[in-house]
Formats: sequence, C-alpha cells, structure tokens
Amino acid sequence: MDSLSQFVLGAAIGEVTLGKKLGNKALLLGGIAGTIPDLDVLFNPFLDTVGELTFHRSVSHSLLFMVIGGWLFAWLAKKWSTSISFNRWYVFFFLAFSTHSLLDCCTTWGTQLFWPFSSYGVAFYNVFVVDPLYTIPFLIALPILLFLKKENPTRQKLVNLALGLSTLYLIFGFSMQQIATSHFKTALEDKGVKINRYITKPTPFNTLLWSITAETEEGYYTGFYSVLDDSQNEISFGFAPKNHDLLKPYSDHKDLQRLLQVTKGFYTVEKAGEKLLVNDLRFGQFNGWLEADEAPEYVFIYQVIPSEDGIFITQDDYRKVPDEAYMKEFFNRVAGK
Repeated sequence: MDSLSQFVLGAAIGEVTLGKKLGNKALLLGGIAGTIPDLDVLFNPFLDTVGELTFHRSVSHSLLFMVIGGWLFAWLAKKWSTSISFNRWYVFFFLAFSTHSLLDCCTTWGTQLFWPFSSYGVAFYNVFVVDPLYTIPFLIALPILLFLKKENPTRQKLVNLALGLSTLYLIFGFSMQQIATSHFKTALEDKGVKINRYITKPTPFNTLLWSITAETEEGYYTGFYSVLDDSQNEISFGFAPKNHDLLKPYSDHKDLQRLLQVTKGFYTVEKAGEKLLVNDLRFGQFNGWLEADEAPEYVFIYQVIPSEDGIFITQDDYRKVPDEAYMKEFFNRVAGK
C-alpha cells in the first residue's frame, strides 16, 4: 500500500496501544513504526533489477520480522521510555509491523509473509495499491486527535471508527471482487474458454472496476467489468499468447527464474530485436479498459538482453502520465459508462 496509508494506519495503532500514555506522541511513533517495513527500499542502490523485485516486501514484511523485529524495537524503546512496560512496547511494534504487512497482502504485488521458508508473495488483490477511500477515514479522524487531551475518551472512539471503516472497505473490496469474478467466469464459459487459473484485481483508486487475467494453455484472456455496468452488457476480452518458449535458451539462468517467480507465471514474452520483453500481467495494461483499438501498454515490462555472461535483465522505465481526457474516460468506465 502507499506510504501515506501505511503511515496513518500505524498512527492509529499507536493511538490504540500507547495513546493514553503518550498522547499525540503515540501518533507520530505509530506513523514511523508503520513505515519501517518499507525501509527495505534503502537497499535498492546495492541490488540489481531482479534483486530489487525479490528483496522488497520480503525480510521486513515477514512474520519472522514481526516477532523478532518487534522484540528488538521494543527493547530499544524501553531504554527510551521506562514508564511504558516492555510488553506494551512489544504489542505496539508487533501490531504496527503486522498490520503493515497484512495491508500489503491486500494489494497486487505480493508480500513474502513466510520468508525465509518461502518466497511466495501472498496477495489477495482486493484493493489497489493507492485507494483514497481506504485512507480518508484516517485523514479525517487523526487530525482531530491532535486537539484532544490524551485522557479524552473521544480519541479512542474516533480511532476505532477509522479502523472500523477502513476494515469494512477492505471487506467491501473482497465482496466486489467475488461479484466481478462471477461475471468474468460466466462470460468466459459462454465463449467456450476453459481457464486454468486467474487473477481478479481492482483498477486504480477504486473497488468498482475490476480486471481479470485468465490463463489458458495457449495464453491469457484479459477483460474488464464494473459492478455498475448494465447487466445486458457483454464483457469483451483481449487475448495475448504466452510465447514462453522464447525464454527456453535462458531457462537455467537464476535471475530469470527469480523474475518469473515474482510474476507467479502470469507473463507473456515478446521479441524486440535482440531483446526479449517479459510483460508482467498481474498489473495489466495502462489502457486495457479502453474500447478503442489501441495497442496494449503494459505497466511492468522487463527486458531480457543477451550478454557474454548469459543475459542481463532490466526494467522498462514506465513514465506514462494520464492526461485529463484519459482520467475522464477512466472514471466514466468505473461508473459503468
């Protein structure tokens, strides 16, 4: 999830666990603790492209870090403030770290909860990585707390309300996901398409317009459905062949194996001159929902470049900036138009 959402969620955890002791300081400490797991990005300058992909959301987002990291930070915090027990500090840091990771699990990228025993990225796909409707309850409630004394019971009520509304929104996302998946499956069955597996994920900033990536033996079908669509509207699907065979000459290369593991097998391959392009289908296309016959623009593309040592892998620098016309069309599509 985005850094702002993680900060305000951590601040709410700070209020729940330490607010009566520290007042507004608990909000700041909670916000800082809630962003600590994402400090793994500080190692990016020392990692190659595949290293960045596999290291982010691994060690610092794992159950192991919640337990051991929580203990370590609690021990340090106890040195700073002896008026708060070690157990309370531990509960604070454990909750700050665990809620961060669990919220990340709701998005598309995947969170390595079981590192180092498994590098599988747990992902529920029920909320987009940036969704204002998740964050707004905190942005309304937390500033009000700044003007209330720490003994005021209204503080606890406000933060509980914000946590409740944000959690309900995540549950709402799961519900809309199931509705969209049902429509996708029916539409694919009507077209005689037999799928092996699929991902149903939200489009940016909302939980109304959903996208599916459905795998068959030959390739992947992609389609879009808004829960506000007219029930008579047919879902149109695009199709992209796998072309996985293009990577066979490099199948033993460890970096390539790690990259494909990150995609969970949802990828297509294209030849571009001497290079091969690996499209990560989990994130779909920037313009995939448009009805116009435009070439698909994938958000995450990785270049596999042959070299003397085997291959070199780098990520395409995606700099697509949506203009006003694009955003207008997008939100019309969210609204079922």
